[in-house]
Amino acid sequence: MTIKPDHLYPDPQRSAGLEQSKMIRVVDPRGPRFGAAITTVVLAVVPAPEFSTYPVAKEDVALQVPVEVAAADVASTLREGAGPLCESVRLFDVYTGEQVGEGRKSLAFALRFRAPDRTLTEAETGEARAAAVALAAERHGAVQR
Repeated sequence: MTIKPDHLYPDPQRSAGLEQSKMIRVVDPRGPRFGAAITTVVLAVVPAPEFSTYPVAKEDVALQVPVEVAAADVASTLREGAGPLCESVRLFDVYTGEQVGEGRKSLAFALRFRAPDRTLTEAETGEARAAAVALAAERHGAVQR
């Protein structure tokens, strides 16, 4: 199957409310009619992600939680608690053993913060980290190591 950008009949485009560049013609040479089948495909326009040119602020946090608490749930809570400046939360270590006690585990996360319009201050990232840890403590009984 070959996909080519094409200027199609204007009527299907107008009826779909699309610009000409938002449609393509797909030609299948194995098609039944005249030796080829032509299909009109409407392309979805997906916006590109926005990128900041300002530096990332890195914060790591290790939390002790009950063994039955899923790491993904803690990560989701950290992201929510950290607020809109949180760019990513990544689990990088899981520890179970004598140092954390029976029935508990330690989860270490890398938090990354970035603002689209400025360099974040140490106070801003510290506040976001503290808010994330506080929400994890409230929801999952997390204790910072």
